[in-house]
Amino acid sequence: MLGNQILKLLKQEIPQIEYDRYIKQLRYDEEASRSDIAVFHAPNPIIAKWVGTRYAQKLSHLFELKTGVKPNVVVEVKNRKKGAAAPKAGEFTEVPAAKTSSKSTILNPSYTFESFVVGSSNQFAYTAALRVAEKPGEQYNPLFIYGGAGLGKTHLLHAIGNFNLTRGKQVIFTSLEQFMNQFTHHLRNHTMDRFRDKFRNCDILLLDDIQFLSRKEETQKELFHTFNELHGAGKQIVMTSDQHPKKIAGLEERLRSRFEWGLIVDIQPPELETKIAIIKKKCELNGIHLDNDIVNYIAANMGNNIREIEGIIIQLNAFANMMNQNITLEFAQNVVKNQLKERTENITIDDIVKVVSKELNVKPSEIKSKSRSKNIVAARRIVIYLARSLTPNSMPSLAQYFGMRDHTAVSHAMKKINETIDKDETFKAKIEELSHKITSSSAE
Repeated sequence: MLGNQILKLLKQEIPQIEYDRYIKQLRYDEEASRSDIAVFHAPNPIIAKWVGTRYAQKLSHLFELKTGVKPNVVVEVKNRKKGAAAPKAGEFTEVPAAKTSSKSTILNPSYTFESFVVGSSNQFAYTAALRVAEKPGEQYNPLFIYGGAGLGKTHLLHAIGNFNLTRGKQVIFTSLEQFMNQFTHHLRNHTMDRFRDKFRNCDILLLDDIQFLSRKEETQKELFHTFNELHGAGKQIVMTSDQHPKKIAGLEERLRSRFEWGLIVDIQPPELETKIAIIKKKCELNGIHLDNDIVNYIAANMGNNIREIEGIIIQLNAFANMMNQNITLEFAQNVVKNQLKERTENITIDDIVKVVSKELNVKPSEIKSKSRSKNIVAARRIVIYLARSLTPNSMPSLAQYFGMRDHTAVSHAMKKINETIDKDETFKAKIEELSHKITSSSAE
């Protein structure tokens, strides 16, 4: 069958995980297809939207290579009704089933609970989001997730939406900016009934970046009534923000109190081990192989924004493909260095002591003391190593700073750290992460 041959050709050009997760589930409709239209069936709206958006043009091109004719590629959830007009290339049709709603916003199908890497920094938020997804409207309503940029808040929103979309729930995902833009449009055009029908008649409302509600009085008023309608009907509301609702300036008190009715959870920056696991998961999802030393280097040097980390991974792969070479540690360092804003000229030993003491949970005064406690000696050696790497201080000047007899003690500390780095990849990555935190803080 021609359609199956095309899918096999596509398999050769995309990551195996994408083929297994999405493309493999397509079924070619030979009866409905013609030379100018190729129809595929998908098992649910998520896969239909994802394939239609991402690969319809590619499939059309493969058909042209095979047959000489470039058809419109249509991805359907179910068969089109007889005589219905075919959608344009890349679109999909969705025949209403039990509570399957066209109100749902396009969700990213790769943002699922299964693809979310859980660590101590996000465990509570993940668990709360999963509970809400399993029993929307029954507990934790609303669920308010807050934290810095790129830590996984939006991923959890999409995961909740994807989980429930496949269960036939009416899901709306929207950013606060989109909500405001639609509100303004309908207000100007005197069509507020259509706006309210959309946002007040769903099972789950997912609102991203709620902090932009600050001082938007009319939008706050509308959201207040939308919130009341949904909450009163037992419908689930989930919101994300870069800060706790108490810290959102210009937020009406009545709205703030409603945000606090349910559960408020935060996502903290991931610890090194979680970042390493996230990078490995992103590589798996994108069909990219990176050696452990490269993974550790990226984890240690690229900060906490997961979107930026994923961007670097894709950039590394793209550059390697264009230059037809393997991704080595040196290659990765050359690419990543353009992303780093390291300013070492203003770093002092005190700056290093401050960061290391915080990260290793020892007091700055203890690092500078004569204490021979194992954890303090280890912290002192790390400070010496980083000071030699990041500052122009000589061994004698470091010995003077720490009140040592001479520079031989500094030399001994350097030797011990280098030995540990050589035999312990995790320790090496931790040193690199500390170095990044020091240089980043000095650049602020």
